[in-house]
Amino acid sequence: MQKILFLILMVINMDAIELKKYEKELNLLSEGERRVIVNKGTEAPFSGKLLENKESGVYVCKVCKTPLFSSSAKFNSGTGWPSFDDMIDKNVKELPDADGRRSEIVCATCGAHLGHVFYGEGFTNKSTRHCVNSISLDFYKKAYFAGGCFWGVEYYLEQLDGVLEVTSGYMGGESKNPTYQEVCYNNTGHIEAVEVLYDSSKISYEELAKVFFEIHDPTQTDGQGPDIGSQYLSAIFTSDVKEREVIKALIEKLEANGYKVATKVLDDAVFYKAENYHQNYYKNKGTKPYCHGYTKRF
Repeated sequence: MQKILFLILMVINMDAIELKKYEKELNLLSEGERRVIVNKGTEAPFSGKLLENKESGVYVCKVCKTPLFSSSAKFNSGTGWPSFDDMIDKNVKELPDADGRRSEIVCATCGAHLGHVFYGEGFTNKSTRHCVNSISLDFYKKAYFAGGCFWGVEYYLEQLDGVLEVTSGYMGGESKNPTYQEVCYNNTGHIEAVEVLYDSSKISYEELAKVFFEIHDPTQTDGQGPDIGSQYLSAIFTSDVKEREVIKALIEKLEANGYKVATKVLDDAVFYKAENYHQNYYKNKGTKPYCHGYTKRF
């Protein structure tokens, strides 16, 4: 019994050491956030601001911003805390709880306390409930843009304040999990696109879309710059009526300013992440885009 207790305390201490690496971020936490995230407390049931959130997006760690849970994994358990039946990748780590009975869950990157995980309750087909404190999470929304080669679009959008992550990929085609070669040469119907993960409290969807229209040529009909082909078309994939209304209003402003906009406004589609060598291409290479640049249009 003493050995088990020792191992539990050792895991907890290692967790605390990992968290201390984020001293700058920890100093920004409120007293209530610190009580839960650092001291492994629990917020009162039915009090969390994210409990009833039904928007599409990603729940990230409050401290290090690691993506933890997708909105598609969220369900109403009636327990009073946000519940998820799956995690993103392996970004949530399970540990023996100090009480010796439950399983604690923490952010696998920084060790921030999230809550507990329970199995076999039958709420969903996966029969897993990650019971998470709202106060341990931030919520980021997703937006999808296509403006020619995804390298350049990614390069400019990831520099915006409020944008957590930009991922290059493919959208709009019929086949599943397409490769770059298939998209370029097999006429799959996919368009090179980017998935933008952003904090809507810092940057709005309209602001994102404005920048998108200003970092590529929305009037070109056959591609973007020297990149010609259907996979390089200008398009925006919208997830709801509000986004479509925002895009429609921006296009009307552009056309009033004399631009003949060719950008397609499409319904949301499955996003397939591109191969790893396409991610952060210009950042890793240390160069700037050859077919994208900023032009003020609004």
